[in-house]
Amino acid sequence: TVEGGTLAWMRAGFTLFDGVNVPSKTFGEIVELERHTPRITAMELNRRQRSGEKLAVIDGRPFAEYRKMSIPGGQCCPNGELALRIGDIVPDSDTTIVVNCAGRTRSIIGAQTLIDFGVPNPVVALENGTQGWFLAGLELEHNQSYSYSPFAYPERLDELKQKALRLARSQNVETLTAAEVELFLSERHRTNYLFDVRSPEENQRDGLPPIVHAPGGQLIQATDQWVGVKGARITLVDNEMVRAPIVAYWLAQLGHEVYVLDGGIYTARSINFPEAELYSDRLETVESVDVTELASLTDAQFVDLRGSMTFRAGHLKDAAWSIRPCLDRIPFRPEAPVVLISNDNEAATLFAFDLKQRGVNGAIRRLNENVENWKQAGLDIVTNDDCLADKDCIDFVFHTYDRHSGNADAARAYIAWETGLVDRLDAQERNSFRLARIP
Repeated sequence: TVEGGTLAWMRAGFTLFDGVNVPSKTFGEIVELERHTPRITAMELNRRQRSGEKLAVIDGRPFAEYRKMSIPGGQCCPNGELALRIGDIVPDSDTTIVVNCAGRTRSIIGAQTLIDFGVPNPVVALENGTQGWFLAGLELEHNQSYSYSPFAYPERLDELKQKALRLARSQNVETLTAAEVELFLSERHRTNYLFDVRSPEENQRDGLPPIVHAPGGQLIQATDQWVGVKGARITLVDNEMVRAPIVAYWLAQLGHEVYVLDGGIYTARSINFPEAELYSDRLETVESVDVTELASLTDAQFVDLRGSMTFRAGHLKDAAWSIRPCLDRIPFRPEAPVVLISNDNEAATLFAFDLKQRGVNGAIRRLNENVENWKQAGLDIVTNDDCLADKDCIDFVFHTYDRHSGNADAARAYIAWETGLVDRLDAQERNSFRLARIP
């Protein structure tokens, strides 16, 4: 650990970054700068749409995000699916492909993916995504459902596979056998991540529990949400050896040690996974308490472990909000019982462990979040944004909040933050990225 934490880091003159998914978003900006990813403004796209040009607007975000707001005429194809499916979506090589997201990163990475993959079409990124469209005074669509169809041309799979593998190998990405994965997993001195980069529907159909689902486009966009250990080994799994190599191609440039499982999910079924040992399994389980039993807990302290914005929206009158990093802010009475409000049993278990480490000896129980049950039981529920100060909501990033809700200042501030990330890097941070030179 760093002695003194982030405050010591700042006092030493080093940069602290605010925001979310900073490595991936910084990488996207570097890709645009160094690869000169072509782009189009919202006003120019709107003009070309109105003039009837052959355009395909492809939204590189997950379907749920696309549904919230989208460019008129756009259809959803998450970035991780693009290389596999673009030939079905846009069969004409003279159609210009415009890739968009909500802001910048997925527009840039999606467009550059298609360019590097060698599609014959003109490809551009929509500058600043749906936020740029909104800031230009143009109307967004909502609740649209245009999405890609299942892959329709299996006879082209071998060609796509070879192109994807060629890109991955250009970044020294290796393919692994089941035996090699087992060897990696047996080495306890290294951290290994196995990710299924397919669609949510495919993972739900035949995913393997030891392999974590991380849709490929999102894994590139938000790598820090899945990879918590710097220098870990990452192995990617798909069905067809197109999506995993493309995602690996980008993760390698992000500076990760990444591999592709040869044969994908079919090979994965033959892997002998070591039995998972969860830290929480060694802890005492927190028993649940029914809302009708609360009256008997006259001296109980209530701690709400849900998200801070959920707490603000409605919480029990006597409950305090906390998550594990904020535990020291609450003056617990050592002998009093504690009721933790959470639907996440593992989070409650870990919080209870922390309480006991701090000398809390009273019984600790867990109450499920069910506001309707609370109301039916006649409990007092508080709905007041002032109950928790913004500075205390460390689980919520305010500078991304409201940028998609009609707040032009918030949208402009977010774009300025994102485009300014590269200038905040020092030489060592900049060199952690290994940008491709296409063979």
